Amino acid sequence: QVVLVESGGGLVQAGKSLTLSCAASGSIFRINDMGWYRQRPGKQRELVARITSGGSTNYADSVKGRFTISRDNAKNTVYLQMNILKPEDAAVYYCYADGRILYNSDVVRHWGKGTLVTVAD
Repeated sequence: QVVLVESGGGLVQAGKSLTLSCAASGSIFRINDMGWYRQRPGKQRELVARITSGGSTNYADSVKGRFTISRDNAKNTVYLQMNILKPEDAAVYYCYADGRILYNSDVVRHWGKGTLVTVAD
């Protein structure tokens, strides 16, 4: 079983910064992509950023230039540095990891339970 645990959410003033972390543990042979989705009230879950095992990144247009995703492969941990936060960034942020539990098993997406980010005007 693979478990993802997020941390770092909370209340922050608009314009300020926050860093989210997500650590994967359990029966993991290899993790491929990792990333973050978010779900704002009344909205569908949307991709915020993703990072490959080699370090290539993609971002939603709404966060480009403000958010930075990174990872520590040795720790199976992904980070999301969020700068210049806006009220519309308020959401529950979910991390994910696409991984194999064995060298020849299928790649499966695992999810964290989410961490709440609140941005005050």
